[in-house]
Amino acid sequence: MSQSPRFDRGHTDDLMSFLAAGPSPYHAVATAAERLEKAGFRHLAETDAWDGTSGGKYVLRGGAIVAWYVPEGADPHTPFRIVGAHTDSPNLRVKPLPDTGAHGWRQVAVEIYGGPLLNSWLDRDLGLAGRLTLRDGSSRLVNVDRPLLRVPQLAIHLDRTVASEGLKLDKQRHLQPVWGLGHDVRDGDLIAFLEEENGLERGSVTGWDLMTHPVERPAYLGRDEEFVAGPRMDNLLSVHAGTAALAAVAGGPGAADLPYIPVLAAFDHEENGSQSDTGADGPLLGGVLERSVFARGGSYEDRARAFAGTVCLSSDTGHAVHPNYAERHDPTHHPRVNGGPILKVNVNNRYATDGSGRAVFAAACEKAGVPFQSFVSNNSMPCGTTIGPITAARHGIRTVDIGVAILSMHSARELCGDQDPYLLANALAAFLEG
Repeated sequence: MSQSPRFDRGHTDDLMSFLAAGPSPYHAVATAAERLEKAGFRHLAETDAWDGTSGGKYVLRGGAIVAWYVPEGADPHTPFRIVGAHTDSPNLRVKPLPDTGAHGWRQVAVEIYGGPLLNSWLDRDLGLAGRLTLRDGSSRLVNVDRPLLRVPQLAIHLDRTVASEGLKLDKQRHLQPVWGLGHDVRDGDLIAFLEEENGLERGSVTGWDLMTHPVERPAYLGRDEEFVAGPRMDNLLSVHAGTAALAAVAGGPGAADLPYIPVLAAFDHEENGSQSDTGADGPLLGGVLERSVFARGGSYEDRARAFAGTVCLSSDTGHAVHPNYAERHDPTHHPRVNGGPILKVNVNNRYATDGSGRAVFAAACEKAGVPFQSFVSNNSMPCGTTIGPITAARHGIRTVDIGVAILSMHSARELCGDQDPYLLANALAAFLEG
């Protein structure tokens, strides 16, 4: 029997605020943590001793967050229900020596992160955000959320081949944004600018993790405003849904009697392979889950029992059928926007879903009263992948790959349906409850 939905169009309104507040993975997890704090969760430092008390807790590490809720009386071997997602998106990131330029233009040296649709970053007003590390070892989040940089496209008059051969961009030469004028390009200009912007002493910044972001706000569009356009839907849409679902389940009337420990695990670095201390292929999730077991008096046997009963929904965006390129999709699998979340399947394990995982997700959607769709790639097209197979292989956890169907994946500005974000959140909440 389906339950009354927790989330409606207001969830999509809130998603747009979340997207705007998360121009970097560091900002995204800080925003998620702030929302969890308001729901009663408390921050745990990894360097502190943990206790086995019940309630909501979370760990922050760089651009990753793991949050969980321990019901009252949970046994050490109580299994987990995990929503997995990632916080990073393809973009242009600042190099270690950021100041460059030529012919009277001041530019910022950037490196390509992940696999962005490069043309979508041209002639777009860009801000700059990320993390500064100070001389004393502390860090500061920064966000210049106004038009600051721009990657100017070459006029067609100077390259007539674009009309016949298409746009060809050299990643080294053609993607360096402009941000000022001047022949004297001095080392430290950009960092000195950020120090001044943030009230920091000159020379106090010794390290940085900075990236560009489009400053245009997320927005509804379409005849009936049935679409949402915005940046970083891949994959802050899932991080937002997972955060909302976890907070709702932890604050629900049946929280004390949950049969599982609900978890949100939002990792960094999915777009470049997940191999980092904050990525899904790192030790963060396993370490947090094990410490939770041991803090509640558990043994290695309890840990093994808990992991054996655990299920993870790896939630990431997928491809809606494109009206102009329908032949690129599998002819019998055409996920549509506002058709509900998608179940992602690939028999070569690019996605982790199998038949038993499908049954878990189908049960959650039925309980939530949410429709779902199936996605497989066209056999002639290489299939992407997610944190799903990594999570399954690294931790021995049954994992199911799901998500929301979007258009323009890896563009600076992506597109989804207005209903799919809250349909996903309702399905995730039902899954976390068990």
